[in-house]
Amino acid sequence: MNDYQALYRRSLEEPAAFWGDAAAALHWDKPWDTVLDLDAKPVPRWFAGGELNTCYNAVDRHVEMGRGNQTALIYDSPVTGQKQTYTYAELRDVVARFAGTLRAQGVGHGDRVLIYLPMIPEAAIAMLACARLGAVHSVVFGGFAANELATRINDAKPKVIVSASCGIEPNRVVVYKPLLDEAIASATHKPEACIIKARPQAEAPLVEGRDLDWDSAVAEAQPAACAAVNATDPLYILY
Repeated sequence: MNDYQALYRRSLEEPAAFWGDAAAALHWDKPWDTVLDLDAKPVPRWFAGGELNTCYNAVDRHVEMGRGNQTALIYDSPVTGQKQTYTYAELRDVVARFAGTLRAQGVGHGDRVLIYLPMIPEAAIAMLACARLGAVHSVVFGGFAANELATRINDAKPKVIVSASCGIEPNRVVVYKPLLDEAIASATHKPEACIIKARPQAEAPLVEGRDLDWDSAVAEAQPAACAAVNATDPLYILY
């Protein structure tokens, strides 16, 4: 506890030194010029001049450090009875492939991707894939009504929306696709594409020219590498 109090006190009295030491544990494509730029406008900026990739730090570097066979993600659904695990190597590969799927739809640095998914592995995969490209993701609670979803579409202006055919609750199946279609119809901003993960509990008719099946699109995609982005670039939008 004494160590904790000393660390906490240092974080308040010497924030630049404290957080500089903490950040040194990450992989940086380009070191920062200043830990804390107090002169930046309109607000101070952390790690100004530095470049890194969140997906690389979360996944790839663990593979490169010899932990590729270590479990990285566990999916254990008491509702569906499904269990699935991903090692770091497996997670890197599926994330890189889905990042390639997004890239094939024109998603790049700074573009927004809206994620409207239930709590399935694809949700984490989509978030990491966006970070891999330097895109900004926004997670919308699965099953939100069309009007609330449309509000977020209009604000974030996503190039792509990632969704699923349905979510599963203890006593019912929540069909997502009609909600998504209604939200897009009422929104003033229209995504260029929607990528839909089909689940066996519900069908999701695809809109020709806009919607893509997750599995089919991923099968045709080329893996994407991690893009270095500024430390001050946004990672996600949370409403």
